[in-house]
Order: sequence, then C-alpha cells, then structure tokens
Amino acid sequence: MTNRHKPSIYLTLLAILGFHAELLANTTQPTAAPRLIVSINIDQLRSDYLQAFAPLYSEDGFKRLLNEGMVYDHVSYPFTPIDRASAIASITTGVTPYYNNIVGQKWMNRETLRPVGCVDDPKYTGLQTHDNGSPAKLSTSTIGDELKVATAGKAIVYAIAPYRDAAILSAGHAADGALWIDDQNGNWCSTNYYFPSLPSWVQAYNRIQAPAMKTQEQVWEPFSLLTGNFSYFMQTGEQKPFKHTFQGDARFVEYKASALVNADMTDMAQQCVASTGMGNDKVTDLLSVTYYAGNYNHRTVTECQMELQDTYVRLDHEIGRLITHFEKSIGHDNILFVLTSTGYSDEETADYDKYRIPSGTFHMDRTANLLNIYFGAFWGQGIYVEATYSNQIYLNHKLLESKKISITDATSRAQEFLAMMSGVRNVYTSLQLLNSQNEYLQKIRNGFSPERCGDIVIEVAPGWRIHNENTQENVLSRASFTQFPIIFWGAGTSPERILTPVTIDQIAPTIARCIRIRAPNACFSKPLF
Repeated sequence: MTNRHKPSIYLTLLAILGFHAELLANTTQPTAAPRLIVSINIDQLRSDYLQAFAPLYSEDGFKRLLNEGMVYDHVSYPFTPIDRASAIASITTGVTPYYNNIVGQKWMNRETLRPVGCVDDPKYTGLQTHDNGSPAKLSTSTIGDELKVATAGKAIVYAIAPYRDAAILSAGHAADGALWIDDQNGNWCSTNYYFPSLPSWVQAYNRIQAPAMKTQEQVWEPFSLLTGNFSYFMQTGEQKPFKHTFQGDARFVEYKASALVNADMTDMAQQCVASTGMGNDKVTDLLSVTYYAGNYNHRTVTECQMELQDTYVRLDHEIGRLITHFEKSIGHDNILFVLTSTGYSDEETADYDKYRIPSGTFHMDRTANLLNIYFGAFWGQGIYVEATYSNQIYLNHKLLESKKISITDATSRAQEFLAMMSGVRNVYTSLQLLNSQNEYLQKIRNGFSPERCGDIVIEVAPGWRIHNENTQENVLSRASFTQFPIIFWGAGTSPERILTPVTIDQIAPTIARCIRIRAPNACFSKPLF
C-alpha cells in the first residue's frame, strides 16, 4: 500500500471509532429489576375520601406516594359487578372474571345447588383455622405464578390479608404462602395447600402479636386529637368522637372490618420479609398486602362518619410505616410499590320511600315460582328453575333436555316474560352475553362466567332492592362509580400525574415488564409504561 493512501485509512478508522464512542455514550444502560415488588390492594379505597382527608395525613404515606410516584388518576374495572374477590383476582391475573372465573366471593354451585366460596376446597385443610381453601377455582396464572416459573422457583412469593379470599387469590397457585386472620380464634392462619404445617416464624408471631393476644383489651378511639374533632362530613352537623371495643364471639370479624386491622397488616408484612429473606438477593420477590378502607363493621357512612375518617388517617400512617421500613432495609431503587383499590364500596342502606324516591323490592324466589308456572303452561308441570343466586336464575338443564327444549328457547321465553315485571330494567341471557358484540354489554360479559353464572341475569332499576329469601341476600341496586388511583413508586419511577383513562387489568403486564417476565397466561392487556 502506498503512503498516499494511509491518511485516508486513518481518518476512516478515527471516524468509525468516534461514531462508536458516541453511540456508547448515548446508549442507556438497562436498570436492574427491583429486588422486591410490594403490591398493595386497599379494599374499598376511594379517591374522594383519599383527597378529602389529606389535611390530616403525615408526609410519609399517601402524600409521599402522590407527590413522588407515577399516579394514574382515572382507573376503572372493565367488568361488573365488582367485589373484593373478583377485583383482586383481576389485579393479579390481568384479566376479567370471564377468563379467570372468579365472578365473586361466592356463586351457586350447579351440582349441589348451594352457594360455594371462591377459595373453598375440601381437599386442603386449614392451619390454625377450621376453614379449608386453595386457589384451585382461579382458572389462570397470576403475576406471582409467572415469577415463580421465570425464576425456576427461586423467587419468594407471599400474600398477607385480613381475609382468606384476598390472601389466597393474591398469592396464586405457586406462591410460598398465603396468610390471613381467622374469624374464630384471631390468629394468623393458612392452608396446607401452601405449607405442610404453619411456619415456625408464624407460630412464634401468633404467640406474641396476633390479634387474639390483644383484641379484647384494645379500644379504638380517634388516632389523634385533630382527627377526633375535624369532620369532612359537615352536612350532618358536628360529630362526636367515637370509642369501640371488641368483645363477644364476633369480635375478630368486627376487628377485621375496623381501622385497627391495618396495623396488623404492616407488622406481618415486615415480619414476613424479615423471616423469609425477601429482597436480599438479585432474584425479584413479590409480597402482596391487602389493607381495609371500608366502613366500620360494614355500617353506613351516616352511622360511622368519624370512624371512616380515622380509617384513612390510620391507613396513611401504616402506608408510611411500610414504605419507610422497606426503603431503609432494602433501598429505594431496589423496591417497587404498586398501590390500587378494589374499586367498589359497601352499598348504602337508603330509605327511599321516606323521601318519595322511586324504589321497590324485586323478590327472586317469587320470580322463580312465577317463571316455573309460565314454563309449565307451555311444556307441562316441572321445576324448570333449579336455583337463584344474586340477580341470576339457574335453569334445570336436565329437565329441559329430557323434554327436548333448547336452552335458547327457554332463555328467550324467560327474557320476554321477565322484562314485563315491575322494577326490571334489563334481562340478559347467557347466550346473549357470550355472543354479543354490543359495547354496552361488554362490562357485563366481562364479569360473566358460563361455568359459574346463571342462565339469566336480571338488571333491576336503580333504587330497587334484590331480595332472595333462600340465600338471605338483600342488595340495593345502584349505578355508582367509585374513582380510585393506581400508584407506582420506587425502583426508578419518576413523579408524574397521568390523566389518560386506564383499566385495572393493565397492572399485571406492567409489573411483568418491570421485572422482565411473561405476563399471566390469559393476560392480553398492554402495560401502562
């Protein structure tokens, strides 16, 4: 090679090296996945109350999350109806009840014609409880299940809640454990689906700090002088401070529907992480914690205004305590908090008749009898309606088959008959919900499971009550909307307020992307970021 060609070669090499150096300088190195995900599900949290009681909050809880976190303000559930079980199942699986099959805390078992709980399972016995249970009725994988699969079982997955259904559905199929407080004895308990016996650290904790050890001596009073004198609910006048004790056979049930139970959730969460070594290595672990933000003992707001206010103040304190503890022990950049709500609230018991507001009672048992008479006029006498539950009617498929009557014919005739009854706003058949592309019906379809729901779904007018004498259900129909947030905090998230409407089924794929694993196996929603 001649010397006159060398300068051009050098210039070319220098240009390539310079471009490569610039490319390396501009390349963002991927951040490490957080060591611990803390998923906080707050039962019945509402944005209006969250904002209303803000003057009473500390700087470490809700204020810190709202100021420093990535906050999605306009969140909804893409299905109806919503309760604690269906909400938590959808958060953890990333899909609606149509796919995960958890349509509620209970539904009618077609074989026994008796209501069955969403986590009832006689195959597995309770540990420190008479209640058995497993996640067998949850038909899809959860974010915890996929984390276990992705790490070859190395990840540690636990769920802690006041209630059995919340704990088991948050934990999923492959978790290391689910823990809740027993209604009868007030101890932390579980099921042998997860443990052969209750872990020694849980047993030791029960001997020292279980609700059973302290409830009878506890008194629930306002958290501070300020919370005992300030009232957000000014329309009913000044409210007096309250004072509650927990006595009698139902004391633990009442305790679990009070603000005091949230301190137990924080204490057990800290104990669980310390005893199991969660967050100590580079393998991501998952802890799900359920808190309570509903009315005291499921009363109306009118009956417990100051208690509800105190619940939010105490909840703020517990959230702050949880954040501060884990930030110190694990590190801000190593932990990701995800907070949201179950998206419903206990319905109020309103006396509409007193104020001449249109209302009434729709009796499911009487409706079933009338429908049997109506069908009998066409096809002869028989028990065509096997059972009713909630607002659903279960038809006798074996009788219809023996009489060579198609389910399509039976449900369409029932739809025509029921639509003429007082208080009925709409009647839907199972086939209609399964096949309809109507956008209005989409939320009802998403909350429907052909395996576990009835053949006919009745929608009564707002203000009417659905009363079922056989199951002792008495529910007020109310087309209410509960606004609540999704908040991500820690592990590299930056403060941002996002007004774009999002849905709750997007949480699971978002967590999956953050920790670089597959989303749950039925999840098809897009991650939030």
